[in-house]
Amino acid sequence: MLMKITNLIIALLFCVYVGNAQSPIGGWQAKTTDTNGNELNVSAIVTETHQVITWYDTTGDFIKTMGGSWTLYGDRWQLNVEFDSHTPDNVGRTKEFTIIPSAEGYLFLPLGLTFKPIDNGYPGKLMGAWQMTGRKRGEEMVSRPINQARRTLKLLSGKRFQWIAFNVETKEFFGTGGGTYTTEDGTYTENIEFFSRDHSRVGASLAFTYQLIEGHWHHSGLSSKGSPIYEIWSK
Repeated sequence: MLMKITNLIIALLFCVYVGNAQSPIGGWQAKTTDTNGNELNVSAIVTETHQVITWYDTTGDFIKTMGGSWTLYGDRWQLNVEFDSHTPDNVGRTKEFTIIPSAEGYLFLPLGLTFKPIDNGYPGKLMGAWQMTGRKRGEEMVSRPINQARRTLKLLSGKRFQWIAFNVETKEFFGTGGGTYTTEDGTYTENIEFFSRDHSRVGASLAFTYQLIEGHWHHSGLSSKGSPIYEIWSK
């Protein structure tokens, strides 16, 4: 009986602790090392519906990424995996982590990573999880159903962005890129920190015109290859 009461008190204290901790929604950064002792960056973006965690080295070389929709039950973080560049067989499965709030941020077990917040209260005009639902080809706008198997997501915190292209049925991973972004006077600018398809893009800044029209993000400008693009993204 005493043991049950003690466990109940511990659980209640943890709930109060989590309730007073910072919201997990936003941009997060952690540090770790590879098997050779080289330092790695670990970036995480958590939106109200989706999250992504990405490993890349200090030169911007992409290593791996995984993510999907998430649910938090007390200290148990459940990730419904929609893409995993390193272990495709995880797609469709539920991965569970334990999160422990600390003064620095959150400790994720069994990853053993302490994520620190990096948005610093910056709200970001495009925060959230977006899926590409339309793209102009020539003069024609081609729609993309939101429930199709092949998807391109873009997750944004207050300061960080990452796009991911994948197929939830075949479990294929097609590519990703990310870094920081700004929105100012109708211009959305991406500062690329990693790019899985072409490392030479790291360090580039790309500026686009953006508009929010009836809740949809209209995105236009020149791609990283210099080709004109017009995309529509929907939450």
